Amino acid sequence: MKKVPGSLLGLALALPFSVLAAEPVAAAAGAVAAPAVSSGVGGQLTQLVFGLLLVLGLIFFLAWLLRRVQQAGPAGKGQVIELIGSRALGPRDRLMLVQVGSEQILLGLSPGSITALHVLKEPVQVPSTAVQATPEFARRLMELMGKDQKDKK
Repeated sequence: MKKVPGSLLGLALALPFSVLAAEPVAAAAGAVAAPAVSSGVGGQLTQLVFGLLLVLGLIFFLAWLLRRVQQAGPAGKGQVIELIGSRALGPRDRLMLVQVGSEQILLGLSPGSITALHVLKEPVQVPSTAVQATPEFARRLMELMGKDQKDKK
């Protein structure tokens, strides 16, 4: 992961405030304030655009950093607990079939608790070549983006 130098980050955070420091302070000099000219509006607009770009850049940087941190976590193939299937029973209740080692456990999930309902004596065989059903919207969106499910194999 690349590190951002502290001076670069400090410069990026101080950029919107540098425009404020560049404006003359007429009251401190004892002079009468001159009427605003169009360059003041242009300066404010420039400050607004730079501030917006800074905030958008910070959002994209944090999203990128979050993805990098999540990928650095434990690998999916090395995990001991694997989710086999899930079924919604209501708006907040679910049944989940979880595999832990060679054992499969049926869990009931509700807002305040997780309950082991049954430990299966014979594990349910899930074909590994079965194509999981993709919701219509997600499938259509992937087609439009050019990332068809068939390309992932």
